[in-house]
Amino acid sequence: MEDLRFIRQTMENGNAFTAVPGWGGLFMGITALAAAAIAAGRSTPEGWLVVWVAEAAVATGIGAWAIERKARRVGLPVLSGTGRKVLLGFTPPALAGIILTAALWQAEAIGMIPGSWLLLYGVAVVAAGTFSVRVVPLMGVCFMVLGTAALFVVPDAGNTMLALGFGGLHVVFGAIIARGHGG
Repeated sequence: MEDLRFIRQTMENGNAFTAVPGWGGLFMGITALAAAAIAAGRSTPEGWLVVWVAEAAVATGIGAWAIERKARRVGLPVLSGTGRKVLLGFTPPALAGIILTAALWQAEAIGMIPGSWLLLYGVAVVAAGTFSVRVVPLMGVCFMVLGTAALFVVPDAGNTMLALGFGGLHVVFGAIIARGHGG
């Protein structure tokens, strides 16, 4: 029995996390595109930030629901083995993004927020994607490239860059994942 337990744990820890939600990512992208349109019409930085923070909450909810649903469908435990590694890889960069947002806001460096979000989200996706299907880290790298461009190449186009990243990249990669990895 001890050998079987060891074999099962080894297999759980060695498998790729396949409960990455393609359709969930696609829907996250759609809500981000809507948020970008709404945020573009805000007249104050506070209004813009409120829209994007609300979108982050909506996207987090969609992502968590979609992961749980897909994991249940394929019989994969979300918070054990590889799923736990995915969560542990994603969480530190995401928390750093929250802290950095507060610091940039306090320093009145609002123009740096979009690039920082894209860059750190990309780092989170690459780190979590290490334990997932191959296309996930690639998506993270695309977010990192877009975040770098938002910081250094087109810093005045933050809302557009967020639309391209959280909207466009999620739609494209969500569709790829849904098609190639079962929803």
